[in-house]
Amino acid sequence: MAVTASACGLAVLHHERVLRASASGDAVVAGISTLAGSQAIASALSAPKGGTSPGTTSSSSTGGAPHYPLTLTAKDRQDCPPSATACVDLTEHITWLQTDGKVSYGPVQMEPGPPGTVHATPTGTFQVAWKAGPTYISNIYHEPIPWAVFFAPGGIAFHEGSLTQGSHGCVHLTMAAAHYYNENLAIGAEVVVF
Repeated sequence: MAVTASACGLAVLHHERVLRASASGDAVVAGISTLAGSQAIASALSAPKGGTSPGTTSSSSTGGAPHYPLTLTAKDRQDCPPSATACVDLTEHITWLQTDGKVSYGPVQMEPGPPGTVHATPTGTFQVAWKAGPTYISNIYHEPIPWAVFFAPGGIAFHEGSLTQGSHGCVHLTMAAAHYYNENLAIGAEVVVF
């Protein structure tokens, strides 16, 4: 419900100028309809009450807003081959782990590098090269990157990071997801980013 209230608030703010010029509430309805069509809002509205699914957490375990179950589309399944152990969908901002094409963890929310910039997360097929622990500091940006799993040239890794700000090319995860990826992605595991 908090997500729905936030969506309504955003719709009202977004259409404030239109409302000043019009006495009808049609702009608010249109704004809410647009926001309600987004995957995050749809997921929030259709999420089961209580409990969590694999790769999701409740607000009590993260200290923040609840994370609702995410779903994979037919395109996701098509774009990530069964041979991959980790899959990253840059468009939907989700990632998951799989074994023989069957999801074993997730999907979970992630934040990549901003597309079209020098920090865009690279696409392609990669292999996990090495992993770091909970206190690792990036030797490039001198920032903590807990539970890093390095998989692409240039220091690109899965690691704990902001889910609201773009990365420097890495794949940001929650702390719990980053730790899980670190423990469950073996050196040499195939990572597909699309």
